Amino acid sequence: MADPEIYELKNGTINVKVTNYGCTITSLSVPDKEGKLEDVVLGFDSVEPYLKGVARYFGCIVGRVANRIKDGKFEIDGIQYSLPINNPPNSLHGGHKGYDKVVWEVLEYKTDCENPSITFKYHSRDGEEGYPGDVTLTARYELTAKTTLRLDMEAVVENKVTPINLAQHTYWNLSGHNSGNILDHTAQIWGTRFTPVDQTQIPTGEIVAVKGTPFDFTTEKRIGESIHEVGIGYDHNYVLDSGDAKQGLRHAAKLKDPSSSRVLNLWTNAPGMQFYTGNYVNGIVGKGGAVYEKHSGVCMETQGFPNAVNNPDFPSVIVQPGGKYEHSMLFEFSVE
Repeated sequence: MADPEIYELKNGTINVKVTNYGCTITSLSVPDKEGKLEDVVLGFDSVEPYLKGVARYFGCIVGRVANRIKDGKFEIDGIQYSLPINNPPNSLHGGHKGYDKVVWEVLEYKTDCENPSITFKYHSRDGEEGYPGDVTLTARYELTAKTTLRLDMEAVVENKVTPINLAQHTYWNLSGHNSGNILDHTAQIWGTRFTPVDQTQIPTGEIVAVKGTPFDFTTEKRIGESIHEVGIGYDHNYVLDSGDAKQGLRHAAKLKDPSSSRVLNLWTNAPGMQFYTGNYVNGIVGKGGAVYEKHSGVCMETQGFPNAVNNPDFPSVIVQPGGKYEHSMLFEFSVE
């Protein structure tokens, strides 16, 4: 197996660093209104802190099933499966050693071209972290335009019915990774409904309108405006149901930092998006000695709904043998 390394994609405007350990974005630099480049993702200068697990899920791709599965149990075709309980009492982001904690093979790395890209591959074996079936995964990051990064994730299921739900887990801070909290960022989410959760963060099964609640981001709103009304912060799945389409993807969210005027528009073909405000980040020493505290970054994890494998009313995350899972995200940066 290859060693963990950091690779770079750049096109003269945007500069992205990714490692084959967990397909992790370690750095992404984009210009502000003055043209000043700033690194807008939380992370580390080398692969060592990722290998040591210094921070949970910074920048990586999580799977086989992102988010939480209730009690780490599910049933397919009458067969009961048990997963590691790594977020008691539930299983989270694929278990103790999900796809974020393995070295992926570099399938292709193109740098001297208009659209630099890197493609990673991983073979997930039957029984890995309790999940059934062999699965071959690829993840491709490509700079498709001057200020646009695209991610295409695919999983081909070989021999057993299995749930698949990958998510990209970057913590964004458009002011710069070392600039404090994201409470003054504004967010707009093209979701008129969300899935409320119980005290262990498992969806209750209801799908509820955001209108008239602190979860309403249907128009641009300061993230900090009503965050105090939702416990320690946002960590909820939105039903992406109202965005316009582009390149086969739907508008999921818009994040804006008023101080730098940087904007991130996110597009996806996934049905949901976990909006997470870094509630558990606590004194993590990151790049250049920056200290990341609570709310230092915001995650916009497009995904299937949490615990969908146990909820027949949610969009299915089950893939049949010979079937293919496809999940794309478009990260469009601009200033306004």
